[in-house]
Amino acid sequence: MNTNTAAIQCRPGCGACCTAPSITSPIPGMPNGKPAGVRCVQLADDNRCKVFGRPERPAFCGGLQPAADMCGNSREAAMIWLADLERATAPH
Repeated sequence: MNTNTAAIQCRPGCGACCTAPSITSPIPGMPNGKPAGVRCVQLADDNRCKVFGRPERPAFCGGLQPAADMCGNSREAAMIWLADLERATAPH
């Protein structure tokens, strides 16, 4: 098994996946989604998702699972990895 992509638990207080990527589907409070680098309105002050496990949570968010490659060793590493992925997959 490739341990670089092994599933891990979310790092408390991170919230990188709720900030770095763009989300094109509606989010409660953000009907047009959100651009990359913008903090989701559903991200609480402690960087936990307010709609985690709820039906209104966008499918994109539920599908983005923490992994060693994505999360790295810090929030800063996760922000860099996700920003690089966003640039690499953005339509040109």
